[in-house]
Amino acid sequence: MKTTIHILLLCFTTSVLLAQAEKQSSPSVWKTLGKITYKKEYDEIMGFKIDKPVFSEEVRALDGTEIKIKGYIIPVEGYKSHNEFIFSAFPYNMCFFCGGAGPETVMEVVASEPVKYTAESIILKGKLVLNDSDINRLMYAIEDAVLVSE
Repeated sequence: MKTTIHILLLCFTTSVLLAQAEKQSSPSVWKTLGKITYKKEYDEIMGFKIDKPVFSEEVRALDGTEIKIKGYIIPVEGYKSHNEFIFSAFPYNMCFFCGGAGPETVMEVVASEPVKYTAESIILKGKLVLNDSDINRLMYAIEDAVLVSE
């Protein structure tokens, strides 16, 4: 009887910890960031219509808040350790720039300290900033980012 109770308690504790980890993990953040639509808008500088992001209420609620997000550094030539880089929900071969993912799966990062390149996923924490007006920037950025886990 005691063994059964211990096993049930262990199972319950494990499921609670997994639920907490899932709640804090980035797939839900990336999933939320994917809740956008686009509207065509004429751009004077470009001279043609562009797709301007329209953020859902859920996404707008994250603007300016601290988030924790898991993803991959997108390498650029000469990258070893930088304070500014592109971060993706997917590995390099599947990201927006190289694969078939959408622009909502990448963000600009401005880190407090240089982040060493790795092909493995990492977790960053920082302030999310939305962009729906500067076509030369990505629609998402994370500022004052720090490496939480490798």
